[in-house]
Amino acid sequence: MEATLYASRPPRITALESLRSEEGRDPFKILIGTILSARTRDESTTKIVHNLFLRFRNSKELADANLEEIKEIIRSIGFYNVKAERIQNVSRIITKEYKGKVPQSIEKLLQLPGVGRKTANCVLVYGFNKPAIPVDVHVHRISNRIGIVNTKTPEMTEIELANSTGRRTWTRINNTFVMYGQNICLPRNPRCDLCQLKNDCNYYQQKDTGS
Repeated sequence: MEATLYASRPPRITALESLRSEEGRDPFKILIGTILSARTRDESTTKIVHNLFLRFRNSKELADANLEEIKEIIRSIGFYNVKAERIQNVSRIITKEYKGKVPQSIEKLLQLPGVGRKTANCVLVYGFNKPAIPVDVHVHRISNRIGIVNTKTPEMTEIELANSTGRRTWTRINNTFVMYGQNICLPRNPRCDLCQLKNDCNYYQQKDTGS
C-alpha cells in the first residue's frame, strides 16, 4: 500500500497523524481530536484542534472553560454543540478521576462518555504507541473490498484483522488504510489504475470480469 501511495504524488496526511506530529503524541489531545473528528473533514479537524489547544492547554483548563467559548472555537465542526459538551465532560473526568492523565487501558477509555472502540484504539495507537487496530470507514471498506476480511460491522473487522495480521503491524494499520482510502481506494470511483494490489483485490477482479 505504501508504495502505491507515494508512486503518483505525495499523499494527503491523515488528521490524527498530523496531530500526533504537531502535538508531540499527547494522549489527551489525541483523545479530544478523535472525538472532534467524527463526521468531520480532516482539514477542519486539524485546524480546530490546533486552535482549541492554543486556548486550553490541558484537561483542567478545558474542564473549567466556559462552554460557550468552547462551542465558538469548534463551531465549524459538525455537531459542535454535542461535541463541546462531550469534550468538556471527558476533560472533567480525566482531571478529577485520572489526575489529568489519559488512561492507557481500552476498558477505562471505553468508560468515558462518547468514546467507542475506534476512538479508544486511536488513543492507544496515536497517543501511546500501543498495538491496537482502530477501524473507521476506510479500514472497514478497504479490508472488505480487497478480501482480507468479509465482515458486516467495524467491530467484526477489528476482530478479523487482529486474527489475520501480526501484532507488530497493528500500530500502522489505521494510518495506512486511511491514507489509502483518502488517496487511492476512494469510496466512489477508486483509482484502481494506480493500485498495485488490484491483482489480489476481490473488488477489482469482480469489476474486471463484469460480475
